[in-house]
Amino acid sequence: MNIGLVLSGGGFRGVAHVGVIKALEEAEIFPTYISGTSAGAIVGALYAYGYNWEEILKFYESIQILDIKKYALGKPGFIDAEKFYSKFNGYLKEDNFSALKKKLAVTATDLLNGNLKIFKEGELIKPILASAAFPGVFAPLKIKDSYYIDGGALNNFPVEALVSSCDIIIGSYVNGFDVAAIDDFKYAYNVLERAFKLKSVKEDYAKFDSCDLVISPRELSKYGTFNTKHLKEIFKIGYDTTKKKLTPNILLKLKPELKAT
Repeated sequence: MNIGLVLSGGGFRGVAHVGVIKALEEAEIFPTYISGTSAGAIVGALYAYGYNWEEILKFYESIQILDIKKYALGKPGFIDAEKFYSKFNGYLKEDNFSALKKKLAVTATDLLNGNLKIFKEGELIKPILASAAFPGVFAPLKIKDSYYIDGGALNNFPVEALVSSCDIIIGSYVNGFDVAAIDDFKYAYNVLERAFKLKSVKEDYAKFDSCDLVISPRELSKYGTFNTKHLKEIFKIGYDTTKKKLTPNILLKLKPELKAT
């Protein structure tokens, strides 16, 4: 039985995906197919490469976004995503989808032709970096003859990449939102993030019916996309929410073999 895991974008809220993976594996649920956008592409790639939840969490704890050496020069963005290549290459030493132990689909948005691109083969790291290149913050990333930005611009919850291949689909979604106050928008990127999220969340919720289980902790909405101060809290929310979701009835649905025991 093929189990698919779809991981949404959401910046550093994506650390909740790591908690989801830990809880699933404790329940002996091991996805074989993964699709991800942005933060979901990063977690998905590390997991598909063979890293466990502890190693993926340590990776996130070591990332420094606001590094003067990473600033974009002569490019339309504040941060040059391509300058993170060496960091990722330290973990993904074989830069190719063929090196993965699980099937992986990564989405990115082609800035020039306006289409969604799903990467499944060839070089691995640049598609991941492109998928996470949040517009207005990260400069578009060149791959072959085009330029790419965050996959979430067109599809922040790429369940479609799994439907034809998987018997069971589990979704981890970290992008919910609550009613906001004007004081929440102190900086321009706060407004940009809110506008980006409002559009994508409405579209993403409509896809939940394609999943057999969705983990979508609403309390994550209080954590900003680029907030790195609460990673362990975010991880725990993903873990605890998944543990609560894995009721006996849900486990029977995800693991039909239990009916025979």
